[in-house]
Amino acid sequence: MLNIQSNVSLKPYNTFRIDVNARYWVEINQEDDLQTLLQLTDHLDTPKLILGGGSNVLLCHDFNGLVVRLNIQGIEVVREDDAHIYLTAGAGVNWHKLVMYCVQQNYAGLENLSLIPGTVGAAPMQNIGAYGVEIEQVFDSLTAIHVQTGEQRRFSHADCRFGYRESVFKRELKGQYIITSVTFRLDKQPTFHTRYGAIQETLTDMGVSDDELTIQAISEAVIRIRRSKLPDPAEIGNAGSFFKNPEIPKTQFDALKEQYPNLPGYPIGDEVVKVPAGWLIEQAGWKGHRTGDAGVHAKQALVLVNYGQASGNEIIALAQRVQASVQETFGIRITPEVNIV
Repeated sequence: MLNIQSNVSLKPYNTFRIDVNARYWVEINQEDDLQTLLQLTDHLDTPKLILGGGSNVLLCHDFNGLVVRLNIQGIEVVREDDAHIYLTAGAGVNWHKLVMYCVQQNYAGLENLSLIPGTVGAAPMQNIGAYGVEIEQVFDSLTAIHVQTGEQRRFSHADCRFGYRESVFKRELKGQYIITSVTFRLDKQPTFHTRYGAIQETLTDMGVSDDELTIQAISEAVIRIRRSKLPDPAEIGNAGSFFKNPEIPKTQFDALKEQYPNLPGYPIGDEVVKVPAGWLIEQAGWKGHRTGDAGVHAKQALVLVNYGQASGNEIIALAQRVQASVQETFGIRITPEVNIV
């Protein structure tokens, strides 16, 4: 049953803890309710904002429309073959809860994505990734509802047109579909990804040798790393990594490397190199910077934070200053991966 409310505070529903209001608000717990809602509102010229965990959004003002919070639950194995388990999760399932379920069942593929905030429905939209793994590597398909027609559509891997923190839902089909469930193709026999970041070092500190390696150990290592350097949104408002890691021509990287010998880079093919935005921001002097209650986190420069009462516009103003500084220092444009509303 739909329960549309008015003048609802969005502070509890975004991890930046920005205090703004929604003119209208409704929580959706099943796909049928979403289709009913779209039928009821298709004649209204009212903007809609879809929220899951609110962990990849920066709210800058009151939303003069309808905020739809997706809370569709459920985790189910839908089929399997000799090598894979196909598992479907509702869009409202907490992402880390899904990862922990898979780790406990020994379904491999998501362990490197432990402790990422947010919900399942948002994961394929921006092709979330961490520690050498991205969603597209374990993605099978998803179901989504067309906002205008209310019709359900299945999207294959190819349909989603994944890129680095990108998908068709952030480009050509932006705002046209609402994801309701996602199906993942998980491995019965794991392929371990331990070379990215401090995973191998952390596993060594944990006393885990190569012949003792499990997806449970990798998940625990990732959790330890993230907790050691990333702020808990329950304690300090943030949306995780605020900027994408820029991809630059290899010629530009080589020139910068001569000037900054410690500049890290990860080749993408022969002509492009991905550079860590956090390193650029830190070298430009912004790590730990604070203006009022808007700041750059003291342990991870890639994370912008709200220390209490910062507004969305104050966070944006800080982000723009950081962007300008990195551009001036390195000639590299860094762009937000957070959705600014």
